[in-house]
Amino acid sequence: MSAVTTEAVEAASPFEDTDAAPINPRTRQLLQDPILPMLIRLAWPNILIMLAQASTGLIETWWISHMGTAALAGMALVFPAVMLMQMMSAGGFGGAISSAIARALGSGRRGDADLLAWHAVVVNVAIGLLFSAVMLAYGRPIYRALGGEGAELEAALVYSNVVFGGMIFVWLMNGLASVVRGTGNMLFPALVTCVGAVLLVPVSPLLIFGFGPFPGLGIAGGGLALVLYSFGGTAVLAWYILSGRNLVRFGVGPLRWTMFRDIVRLGAAAAINSILTNVTIGIATALVATKAGVSAVAGFGTGARLEYLLIPVIFGIGAPMVALVGTNMGAGQKDRAMRIAFTGAAIAFVITEVIGLIAAIFPVAWISLFSEEHGAIDAGVAYLQIVGPVYGFFGGGLALYFASQGAGQLLWPLACGFLRLAIAGLGGWLALEFTGSLNGLFFALAVGLVAYGGILFLAIRSGVWFRGKAA
Repeated sequence: MSAVTTEAVEAASPFEDTDAAPINPRTRQLLQDPILPMLIRLAWPNILIMLAQASTGLIETWWISHMGTAALAGMALVFPAVMLMQMMSAGGFGGAISSAIARALGSGRRGDADLLAWHAVVVNVAIGLLFSAVMLAYGRPIYRALGGEGAELEAALVYSNVVFGGMIFVWLMNGLASVVRGTGNMLFPALVTCVGAVLLVPVSPLLIFGFGPFPGLGIAGGGLALVLYSFGGTAVLAWYILSGRNLVRFGVGPLRWTMFRDIVRLGAAAAINSILTNVTIGIATALVATKAGVSAVAGFGTGARLEYLLIPVIFGIGAPMVALVGTNMGAGQKDRAMRIAFTGAAIAFVITEVIGLIAAIFPVAWISLFSEEHGAIDAGVAYLQIVGPVYGFFGGGLALYFASQGAGQLLWPLACGFLRLAIAGLGGWLALEFTGSLNGLFFALAVGLVAYGGILFLAIRSGVWFRGKAA
């Protein structure tokens, strides 16, 4: 195993003054332990807990489906925006926070890691408030552009206004969790997520339908449950860091542009990747609405939700990959960082491919959980049968995106994301025009996923991480 050299430490520092410190035992494990057992050890609790978190969204969808097709379709319109916030705050800027802290710890700069934690809070508060303002002011034209109208549009606005009214807590919760994950501690953020998910299961139907003295709030109750969950998670994670139990604490000192730049530069690039994923689904939703109407939107949205369900699974693998790759890149161990990337991508490919194949074989079992309408089932089944068998390329590609984030290199993940959008959006529109069938659109979505994962794998394998400057 290669040693952590002084030259590697000095080369890794993006700041003018460093605070070198002895390597912490947890950090040393990230630099020296066997890759596959360590990655599995760090990833499996994350995968289980992320699945638990994602399942709460499915449960909420199931409850709201009892309010009718309009409510279900309205939630389908809002879901890409909510997932965009989750992806940007946890996997986008959150990954940038974890990567920056991991690289600082890997190069022995403990003081910089502490200051990065405080800067991360400032960044997340500012971005959370910005998106709240945008969606509260312009939600109606945004959802109308996605094909919403009538009762489904009104339902979407009610749910969206509640969720985005408390969006700052979603950003803070994921930002603080990323501070903890950057140290290699995956367990505590996972436990916070798990406990919150368990509590959310009874709270969501209570707020939606009411019970005894509690009035039913309808679809707004589902949004309020999500806000309360995020607020509670924020409070617990903040206590954990402030109590000194975390390896990295909130550093005391003036705000420094160099540290904002380290987070924002990588986070903005990662956020674009998250936007591309959600815009792809959003455009597909609009095309389905134009071609087949509200029932098909509900069915497609339910089918596409399984694709979104894969994201927390991959995040369970990707979060430790950010810390592992970032720490090893900070220590100058580039070959080990590459091995970590491809090991994690292989695990993600297998898991998501199995899920996709099961969904393609038994599509009705999934769609009928949320809707019994003929149009909804037809659209959802067609989507899962065509796109499900290539979910592995999405899983492997997204895992390599997290690895690239840890390496501080996001140019190729962004390029592949734009390629997927072009194939799915333009190709899907052309397919609808020439075939007149939703199947053509779904084939375009499948081709986009294969291109995304396959080309990114070939690019990273060719050594693009080590050419030019960080994205």
